Amino acid sequence: MATADEPKPQTPAPGQPRPPAGTDLQSLAVQLRRMNGEINRLVHGFAGTQGLHATDVQALAAILDADEPMTPGRLREHLGLTSGAVTACVDRLESAGHIRRVRESSDRRVVHLYYASEAKVAARTYFRPLALAAGAARERLTEDELAVVTRFLAAMNEELSLLRSRGA
Repeated sequence: MATADEPKPQTPAPGQPRPPAGTDLQSLAVQLRRMNGEINRLVHGFAGTQGLHATDVQALAAILDADEPMTPGRLREHLGLTSGAVTACVDRLESAGHIRRVRESSDRRVVHLYYASEAKVAARTYFRPLALAAGAARERLTEDELAVVTRFLAAMNEELSLLRSRGA
């Protein structure tokens, strides 16, 4: 949302090209908020059907998307929660059968979190309409356009990670 401190979109100076319709920051912000709202609606629905909190679903996504086995400590940092809150979240997810805790190292204090295979089936089934919608939207774009969209989303995620690391 725009704030009083943010500059208002300005009309280009005479002779300067206008940005293509819908590419200004305001239009991008509106579309990102709308998409975020729809995805949040789905996440809350899934959480409700599974007896979970929305934060639990965020934790599941973090575990699923991690490049290496997730640990409770890394999950705490990723979600910005206290140690106690992450422990409660992991306990709920394990009790509900969504994750497994595995001690794979010789150091028994190291715990890795894995998304349980059986739980992935429930998530895939619930989120199938989202996957179908993404596929339909994808079909409306060229490969070059998709590459730009992917670069934009990656850049946004990078910027948001920087904000998080600064405590914003």
